[in-house]
Amino acid sequence: MKALVYDGVETLGYRDVPDAVPLPGEHLIKVAAVGICGSDMHAYLGHDARRPAPLILGHEAAGVIQGGPRDGARVTVNPLVTCMACPACLGGRENLCPDRQIISMQPREGAFAQYIAMPDRNLVEVPQDVPLTKASLAEPLAVSWHTVRLALEALHPSMDRRALVLGGGAIGLAAALALRAMGLDDVTIAEPNEARRALLIETCGQSAVASVTDTYPMIIDAVGYAATRATASKNVQPGGVIAHVGLGQDDGGVDVRRYTLQEVTFIGTYTYTAQDFRDTAAAIFDGRLGPLDWTDHRSLADGAEAFKQLRAGAVAAPKIILDPWA
Repeated sequence: MKALVYDGVETLGYRDVPDAVPLPGEHLIKVAAVGICGSDMHAYLGHDARRPAPLILGHEAAGVIQGGPRDGARVTVNPLVTCMACPACLGGRENLCPDRQIISMQPREGAFAQYIAMPDRNLVEVPQDVPLTKASLAEPLAVSWHTVRLALEALHPSMDRRALVLGGGAIGLAAALALRAMGLDDVTIAEPNEARRALLIETCGQSAVASVTDTYPMIIDAVGYAATRATASKNVQPGGVIAHVGLGQDDGGVDVRRYTLQEVTFIGTYTYTAQDFRDTAAAIFDGRLGPLDWTDHRSLADGAEAFKQLRAGAVAAPKIILDPWA
């Protein structure tokens, strides 16, 4: 099968690799669409020790089951594989499983390939009227769905239901969509990139600003740099909530003194639970997250060039989706 392989820092090769082989309890899936994630970019830049070269990256996938009792089923893929036996898994917090694995990290190759193999429990069937390109957004949207759910659960009932999202990439836009799907109407995205901000406003129907001047009861940091954490620390209201999902930079920007004196809740959020993933998929299928028509579609063979353009900041679209068969 063909795959896009991470061979080293800023080096990707499109070539033949051994076919994916399903283990017992797994299905072989013909990948129809796979998105490029920020974590793929971190690996591409050599910033993720969990993804050593050579490795097939990619974990935002949808496709069609090949063979077996579910042959032909159209599915979107939850890439988080967990033990299903530990206290975290049994408690519905699979994302905290100590033995969790995610495709695109060793030992599981990723979905920048024509085929992958996944356990049956990780697959959500996609209705016939939903394009698989749209269904492949379930994974990044679930990340934000999980973040927003936790933030809303932590927000005190006395606080205004307004939110600021830092970053207008896929995770930031998905957070804004999830906030609205969960009942918040007053949502602002802060995005300094002019082209991306224009797309958020004109194509995605979002309220977007270049910089932050107001304060907010809830802030979602979908970037995760010291500068965005500093912005969140400064602009969160007393008693408010900061939900941190971006992984751009490891440290800096956290104002612990202000968090303490103003009783600010800071939540670190990682991936999603299996229920979050199913809930997100359902929200995609029934239209609660909008038309999701802001993606850029390219062939997997052109994936290396897509990474170069993302690296250069030359892509306005929040998400590039690759087709392994184009």
